[in-house]
Amino acid sequence: MKFNYYAKKITGEEKKGVIEAKDRFDLAHALRKKGYSLVSLKEIGGVNFLSRFSSIGSVSVSDKMMFTKNLSVMIKAGLSISRALDILVKQTKNKKFMRVISRLMEKTREGDPLSLAMKGYPKVFSKLLVSMVKVGEETGKLSESLEVAGFQLERDHLLMKRIKGAMMYPSIIIIAMLLIGVFMFIYVVPTLVSTFSELNVELPLSTKIIIAISNILSNHFLAAILVFAVAILLAIWATGTEKGKGFLSAAFLRLPLVSPIVKKINSARTSRTLASLIGSGVNVLDALSITRDVLQNHRYKKVLETAGRNVQKGAPMSDAFKEAEDLYPALIGEMMSVGEETGKTSQMLDQLAAFYEAEVADATKDLTTIIEPILMLFIGAAVGFFALSMIRPMYSMLNGI
Repeated sequence: MKFNYYAKKITGEEKKGVIEAKDRFDLAHALRKKGYSLVSLKEIGGVNFLSRFSSIGSVSVSDKMMFTKNLSVMIKAGLSISRALDILVKQTKNKKFMRVISRLMEKTREGDPLSLAMKGYPKVFSKLLVSMVKVGEETGKLSESLEVAGFQLERDHLLMKRIKGAMMYPSIIIIAMLLIGVFMFIYVVPTLVSTFSELNVELPLSTKIIIAISNILSNHFLAAILVFAVAILLAIWATGTEKGKGFLSAAFLRLPLVSPIVKKINSARTSRTLASLIGSGVNVLDALSITRDVLQNHRYKKVLETAGRNVQKGAPMSDAFKEAEDLYPALIGEMMSVGEETGKTSQMLDQLAAFYEAEVADATKDLTTIIEPILMLFIGAAVGFFALSMIRPMYSMLNGI
């Protein structure tokens, strides 16, 4: 990797230029040896093919769960952090994660705190995990913080797994329907069109629509695929903008079947994340900021922002949740309030998290049960429309005889 850097000595002597290093840590370490402190740096483009290839892959949540849990156990057993990381390097099968852990081991041996080393890999270690490790280091309870972080990752992973599981069946059915539909339009409809032409009958509007779609797919298949791909890319881009995210957030909260589940999911994630952070010793303001980053829905993010502003003004965190009863159930605001009064906020949040995680599990099971008959009705309607559109011209011909 090449970096454009700017460094400075205590005496005020400056140094800048372009240098090659493994990563920003290596660069900072090399400059420190010469008495310089790194002020700023920027990675220069033109990464070679091998380095691009080596970055392919990702670190799964399961990998991170095993990392935090095993590291917690080894530190509790009395092993040093660098020794524990060395063992994890040998145990890890994920090549990318192995390189990351190896760099963590090198940095801790050089004297850097584990949290600082982890902070250099934001795509692997979230703010939530780094903050919990940092608090563990500061309080001398790193093993306990890692254990809580591992539990947090596990619960979050289980939550998302349930949601994906609930959506798997309808997704497969919809994709299968689309593929069958394309096959019918390209191969079946053209044969029927030639029959209709020979019979010279008046075609109803529904049949004309199907024939028009068939002609587009048959004669301009690549162009149709290209338009479809561009439409998907535009949709992805639009949902990535602030307005797009706001629109999606509002839409999910208005859909009849989806809205209750979205509220339960966000209630569970908010409670679990805040419980883990506050219970580990992270201050309330930082906990609210990190939880805000964890949530995806923009309307829920705004509630966390309001809660942060309230805390800065000296008001209770629970006030913002009580005012947002259209998003968070009244139970959350009330339980938080009790926790603040009794000094047991993290325990109350932990109970709320367990309750809403169970609610999400039940809701996702119910969703699968409800979606199945709806899909069957939709498929039946689509098949019926297609069949009637193809059969009606034949009936018209028979009536004319």
